[in-house]
Amino acid sequence: MSRRIGPYELRNPWVLAPMAGVSEQPFRVMAFRAGAALCPTELVSAQGLFHANTRTLRYLRHDAEVEQPYSLQLFGGEPEAMARAAMMGKEFGAQIIDINMGCPVKKVTRSGSGSALLCDPARAGLIVRMIREATGLPVTAKIRSGWDHQNRNFLQMADALGEAGVAALAVHPRTRAQGYSGKADWNVITELKAHVGEKFPIIGNGDVKTVADAHRMLETTRCDFVMIGRGALGNPWIFRQLEGGAAPTPAERCATVLQHFREHLVFCGPARNVPPEAPAVKRELPAVSQFRKHLAWYAHGLYGASAFRNAVNQLDSAAHVVEAVERFFLGANVDAAAPTDDYDVDYRQALG
Repeated sequence: MSRRIGPYELRNPWVLAPMAGVSEQPFRVMAFRAGAALCPTELVSAQGLFHANTRTLRYLRHDAEVEQPYSLQLFGGEPEAMARAAMMGKEFGAQIIDINMGCPVKKVTRSGSGSALLCDPARAGLIVRMIREATGLPVTAKIRSGWDHQNRNFLQMADALGEAGVAALAVHPRTRAQGYSGKADWNVITELKAHVGEKFPIIGNGDVKTVADAHRMLETTRCDFVMIGRGALGNPWIFRQLEGGAAPTPAERCATVLQHFREHLVFCGPARNVPPEAPAVKRELPAVSQFRKHLAWYAHGLYGASAFRNAVNQLDSAAHVVEAVERFFLGANVDAAAPTDDYDVDYRQALG
């Protein structure tokens, strides 16, 4: 199995999935520090880069010392535009360009982007080729098994992308029509790896919730890397545990949540269009609101998680978050009877 993507030899086979509203700089940095080998950004609009959209440019922020290599995920459907966007990404420090060819959301697919590229392997291959030639960077891609059950063309996509020079290919073994419903068909990963052999690495993705799931995917499908999305939500320590490390203590969990929150506040900055002299609550509220989902995920599997999640929705200031985190997490123990799939996650946000 290869651990190399382009010129980069990765330290292990564990990759954080690019998830919208989750894979921002603070969470990526935590995952890297916990042991992840690669943490691509959430999907970034090529058109947003052209217009220097403030929100889009924020997505490009990264920690150059920790995020090695820095993988930038782009989405778009026009090859020349994607190549120009990739060149801009390189100027911001990108070392790998990842192309989203799996996002099932209509606002993405109707522009010919995301999983719409599954319907046009030639155009998908041209995007890879043009980005590679324009930037000189390794180009990876993330696909699904196909548009729908009647059009599962993942092998055709792999051939087109491989011919274009793709450096690695991630596959989520559900169709676009499935979205996030049903069960991921890991046989797709097995078949894809057998098909491409050692031409380029295959990254398996889908329904990896636990350490055992990740190891099982690696062993049964023979993929080169395992991409972890749901299993990392509120649980960056999964990457440490995958390498034999310990689960977090209550004190460590609390310290990590607080560190993540403080870095999240810095990353988000104060609310826009709110004067500096406004009360702190007004300046902090957008960042606090965005962090609520992380608090709910961090509480998963702990005694009292349900009550804590209900309380989280009432938090409106940084001071209240710190107080609630210290009160809950310092004394929280793992609830062995907690359901393993109760994440309270809207997977429509985890694009691709």
